[in-house]
Amino acid sequence: MIFIKIGGSLITDKTTPSTPRPEVIARLAEEIAAARRERPGLRLVLGHGSGSFGHAVAGKHGTREGVHTPQGWRGFAEVWQAARSLNCLVMETVQAAGLPAVAFPLSAAATVEAGRITAWNLYPLQSALENGLLPVVYGDVAFDRERGGTILSTEEIFAYLSTHLEPRRILIAGIEPGVWADYPACTRLVPELTPADLERQRAALRGSSATDVTGGMLSKVTGMLSLLEAQPALEEVCIFSGEHPGNLRAALLGASPGTILRRARRNAI
Repeated sequence: MIFIKIGGSLITDKTTPSTPRPEVIARLAEEIAAARRERPGLRLVLGHGSGSFGHAVAGKHGTREGVHTPQGWRGFAEVWQAARSLNCLVMETVQAAGLPAVAFPLSAAATVEAGRITAWNLYPLQSALENGLLPVVYGDVAFDRERGGTILSTEEIFAYLSTHLEPRRILIAGIEPGVWADYPACTRLVPELTPADLERQRAALRGSSATDVTGGMLSKVTGMLSLLEAQPALEEVCIFSGEHPGNLRAALLGASPGTILRRARRNAI
C-alpha cells in the first residue's frame, strides 16, 4: 500500500488563481499508469492539493480557522467549488490515462472536530481498493463540530487513512527536489530527516512562498514525522520533485528521490 500526494504547487500555478498545469497533470497520470502496468499488485491511494484553486479563495475567507457567519458559509461554498473544480480536472486526466479512478471527497462523508477527522465510513474506499480501483482524495472543506467549517489538507486526510489502511510508504511530489537545508539559498538538500533532526532544521522549513493556508513545508514535515512515529507499518515518507519526468514512476517502483523521512532510531539493547 502506497499513498501518493501530488502537490497543489506542482499541478497548478500557485501565483495565479485557478490556473492548472494540465500538461504536468497528464504526465503524472501517465507515470502512475506506467508503474501500475509494471507492478500490477500496487495498491495506491492518490491525493492532490488544491493549489491556486482552493488556497486563494480560502485565504480570502479565512475558512481554515472556522466558519460561523452567513458570509463565512458563502465563502465555505466557494472554497468547496474551487477544490472540486480542480479535482474534476484531475479525475478526467487520470481516467484518460487509463486509471480506474474514483473520487472520495472529504466534505461529503467525514465528521471533523477541531480540525481533526473523528469519523469517516471507509467501506466504499476500502471496497474500491479491493476491486483494483484507484481512490482519489484531495484537500477539501469539512463540516466541523467545533469550528463550524474548516479545511483539511491532503496530508491530514492521509494521517486519518493511515490508521485504517496502513500504508508502507507515503510519496509527496511537489516542485522542490526535497527539503532544503539552507532555505532560501536552496543549495543543499537534507537527504534524511528524523524527529531528532527537526529542531536543527526548523529554521529552513519555511512555509510556501505562494499562498498556502494549510501550513507549507514545516507543517508537512512535522505532520509526517509524527505519523511515522504513530504508525509502525509506515516505513518512510519521501518528499521529492514531480517536475522531473520519471521521478514519480521511479518512486512508485521503489526508488527514494529527494528527502526521506524516517522514524527515530531505536538504540539496541
